[in-house]
Amino acid sequence: MKVKQHTIGKQVTISGVGLHTGVDANMTFLPAPPNHGYKFQRIDMEGAPIVDADVDNVVDVSRGTTIEQSGARVNTVEHVLAALVGLEIDNVLIQLDGPEPPIMDGSSIQFINILEEAGLKEQNALRRFFEVPESIHYRDSAREVEMAALPLDDYRVTVMVDYNSPVLGSQHASITDISQFKSEIASCRTFCFLHELEMLYKQNLIQGGDLNNAIVVVDRVVTDEELDGLAKMFNKPKVEVRKEGILNNVELRYKNEPARHKLLDVVGDLALVGRPLKGQILAARPGHAANVAFAKKLKRAMEKVGPSHIPHYDPKLPPVLDINQIGNILPHRYPFQLLDKIIYLDETVVAGVKNVTINEPFFMGHFPNNPVMPGVLQVEAMAQTGGILVLSTVDDPENYWTYFLGIESCKFRKMVLPGDTLVFKCELLSPIRRGIAKMKGEAYVGNTLVCEAVMTASIVRKEA
Repeated sequence: MKVKQHTIGKQVTISGVGLHTGVDANMTFLPAPPNHGYKFQRIDMEGAPIVDADVDNVVDVSRGTTIEQSGARVNTVEHVLAALVGLEIDNVLIQLDGPEPPIMDGSSIQFINILEEAGLKEQNALRRFFEVPESIHYRDSAREVEMAALPLDDYRVTVMVDYNSPVLGSQHASITDISQFKSEIASCRTFCFLHELEMLYKQNLIQGGDLNNAIVVVDRVVTDEELDGLAKMFNKPKVEVRKEGILNNVELRYKNEPARHKLLDVVGDLALVGRPLKGQILAARPGHAANVAFAKKLKRAMEKVGPSHIPHYDPKLPPVLDINQIGNILPHRYPFQLLDKIIYLDETVVAGVKNVTINEPFFMGHFPNNPVMPGVLQVEAMAQTGGILVLSTVDDPENYWTYFLGIESCKFRKMVLPGDTLVFKCELLSPIRRGIAKMKGEAYVGNTLVCEAVMTASIVRKEA
């Protein structure tokens, strides 16, 4: 799995009809900054409202997953989201000039293709995985649905379906690595049974349905009159079917294509949790309602891990900048280089790490019988973190100095002791003007805020 966050390299557009609304729409993928996540934007509506791809925004799960926010609704988002997860893209803005993404051929493969055409761009931020901490289960006895997430240092998905149908029977599908999504799952199309068609049509669904974008499973003998009615429904001169099989005798891409598509739906719906997942997902007879209910359960477990505004530090992951790269940017050296790693960096926010150990030189004289890290050095380490942010705004940071001009509202909330790992976050409060930067700095040990301050610094070019 990719370690750093990714967006796309350029803007790309794909067009087509929506499956359920039957409305033609243009869908444009745009690059987005780190920690942006997946967001839809209805540019056909006044004010171009944003709809976050969040499970708490789900408002309908009838034959697809629909999200709504600020009065703006986006239908059938799961195939698009599955493609983004399958390519391990973390941040993208998806603009729509209609209510529903194009259905294309009923799978995710054409979204995969257009996103690969845009190219992937690595970002200066580590992916913040939600690692399933313990077994999480969901069960819907009425629908005989069972889903589970088990701890695993990877993302694996297994799906089993059983439709009590002589055509489909019991099927299962699985991926053991998300990199398999493109080749094994992405091209698998949406499907329904013949007996569902009339009901869906009467509910004003599948208005954009076509035999080119959905598989219709025929599990009983069909009369000529019914076939004539289906031809009229799909605006076809004629439709055919064997005694039992697929309407219009469409060939399946895989013998278990329906099970693979259900896996695609699971991946897309679980994207609404809001962070990339690490865990083993097991799903028996899943559907959108169960997927969304399960995603909500995962999100509630995720929220217990810690507030999202606190930088997440995983020591197993490589840093954005290591100690040597930091030394190439900052002029500080031992014993005053107080920063060990940079774990996040974008245009306005930086996060860094300092491991506090008993062999720090200042512990020899600062409360030697009661070792506490001096508050002034906590501020200095936080300032060095901010210095990385400020110097990242110029092309040649080695030719600049950063000097602090002021510190305001500084507070020390808890003692920092040997063995603690300090995580710093600095965020610009306003754009840098005339070489002056003002930022809010925070220092955490775990989820506890230990120090904070508002700092002002200047950036000055070195004299030749």
